[in-house]
Order: sequence, then C-alpha cells, then structure tokens
Amino acid sequence: MTKIDRHIRNSVLFSVLVLASLISVVDLVFAVAEEIGNTTETYTTLNAFSLVMLTTPTRVYELLPFAVLGGALIGLGVLASNNEIIVIQSAGVRTRRIVWAVLKPVIVIMVLNLVVGEYIAPPLEQLGQSNKALQRIGNNASNSLLGTWQKIGNEFVHINAIAPGGEQLFGVTRYRVDDRRRVIASSYADSADYLREGERGFWRLNNVKETLFETSHVATNNYLEEEWQVELSPNLLSVLIIVPDRQSISGLYRFARYFESEGLDPDEYLLAFWKKLLQPVATLALVVLAISFVFGSLRETTMGVRVFVAIGIGLGYTILQRLLEPVSLLYGFSPLLAVLTPIALALALGLLMLRRVR
Repeated sequence: MTKIDRHIRNSVLFSVLVLASLISVVDLVFAVAEEIGNTTETYTTLNAFSLVMLTTPTRVYELLPFAVLGGALIGLGVLASNNEIIVIQSAGVRTRRIVWAVLKPVIVIMVLNLVVGEYIAPPLEQLGQSNKALQRIGNNASNSLLGTWQKIGNEFVHINAIAPGGEQLFGVTRYRVDDRRRVIASSYADSADYLREGERGFWRLNNVKETLFETSHVATNNYLEEEWQVELSPNLLSVLIIVPDRQSISGLYRFARYFESEGLDPDEYLLAFWKKLLQPVATLALVVLAISFVFGSLRETTMGVRVFVAIGIGLGYTILQRLLEPVSLLYGFSPLLAVLTPIALALALGLLMLRRVR
C-alpha cells in the first residue's frame, strides 16, 4: 500500500507542479503588461516590475487551489488512462483508499499555501502597495486622488499614502463632525509619524492647516506639529493598504473587530476572512468532485477533456461563490454561510458521484 500511495502522490504532485508553473508564468506576463500600463513620470517601468515581483507570492497563493484542482484531475487521469487505476482496484484497493492517497499531498500543499497566505504574501503585498503609493504621489503629498478613506470616531480621514510598516503617513485630511453629522472642522497635514512613549502611542501631525466652521464665521489655524490621539495603530493601517482578499487571516479578523468597534459594517472583511480560512477545505471539496469524474465518465477520455472539466468545475464554483458574496453583503445574511454553501454543494456532489461508481 505504501508503494501505491507513493506512486499516486508522485503523479499528482508532478501534475500540480507543472500546471502551477505554467499558470504562474502566464499570470506573471499579464501582470507585468497590466502594471506597465499604469506607469507615470514618478511610477516608472522599473517600479512596476518591482511591484509585480513583490506581489507574485499573493498571486501564486490565489492561483494554487486551481492548479491543485487541475493537477489532481490530470495526475489521477493519467493513471486511469494507463489502466493503472484498474490494476490497483483489481488488487483489492477500494476507491476511497485511492481518493485518500490523492488527498494527502493536496492537504500538505494547501497547508503550505495557507502559511504563505498568512505570513509571506501579505507583508510583501503591503510593501509593494506602499511603495507604489509613495512613488505615484512623488513630491505631491496633497494628491487626494490616491489613498484611502477611513472613519475614526467622529472623524472621516483620508490618507494619500501609507509608508511600509504603517508608521508614517502622507497627506492626512481630517473632517470632524458633530452629533448631527455636520462638519465642524477640517484639517490637512503634510505627514504624520507614529511615536511611542512607553506603552502609549500617538500620531504627530506635521505642517497642519486647520479650518474651524463656527456659527458666525470661519477660523483658520496653522501648526508646525499637532498631537493626534486615535485608536489607529500602524498594524491596522498596514491592513488598510491592500484590498481584503489579499490580506492575512489575522489582519482581516483584527480589522473586522475594529470596524465593529467603530459602528461600521465588518461583513466585507468577515467574508474575506472566512474565504481565506476555509480555502483548504474548499480546495479539498473541489478535488473530491474532480476526481469523481476520473472513476466515472472520464476514465477513457483524453487529457484535453480532463483539463476542460477541471476548468469547468473551478469556473462553476467561482461563479457561484461570486454570486453569493454580494448577495450576502446586500441582504445581510452570514458571510460564513455564503462561503460554506458552495463548499458544501461541491463536496456533497463529489461524494454522491463517488458513491455511485463504487
């Protein structure tokens, strides 16, 4: 049994490696071409290429589940085409034992991919996006067409660029509102630095221009420095730099809790959190569904047909997932339910088909 497991494992791993390499190379070419199209005088082609290199682990993390799906289907399909599956079954090995032999290397790959998605890809993504923001604003920190908005207490804040690590900000615009949502003050700071005094931390705003909207008049003030006390740590700001789907699992959970504390809707971050946390489970469900075809209708088909089926399964799952995500955000049902539904359907269909071919 050990030799059979090793033979199946090697076939699956080789197919996954080849497919992942091909997909990654194609994706890299398209990513470079797309990023070069966004270059400016300050954001050069070399900067664009650097960003693509830094964000490559993120794209590999996103593409690997589909490579695993296709690799498992192709690897096991090759064994079926060579009648090796029939020989293995004739030796008394049950179908579920063969399926488990396929799933073992898949589990290892997805656990490693989860580590990449949590500890390697997000920091590099943050570094790349921070560098891009700084390069695009150049010497013009007041360029408000870039950056991000955030609600903090009774203030609405726009930050043009966040430096790597989140401890330095550029172009900080703040709008303070009262209980009736009327703007009572606005200010703009060229930059901000995060300072620590023991366990206490605060932001120091530099070159601040403040406007106060009084009942009968408007007052303006200028400050070289101003202390800004807010519950917005560099760790949270680092999460803000990148879109939810490319953040770490811990960062998504931390930011969802922060959104709740600010009275904002955290469902977008919770949705991304559950998608990333359950990605290995989703991949296993898709692999089970895919290999059920090998024991059934795809036993005697060509490699091209198996690749087409793998693409079809992945595409169908992605479409269903993309449909449920906005529906859950729009109608307010649980993000966890939106993520679990396509996983459960894929796993149930795969197990049903495997049961029929035993």
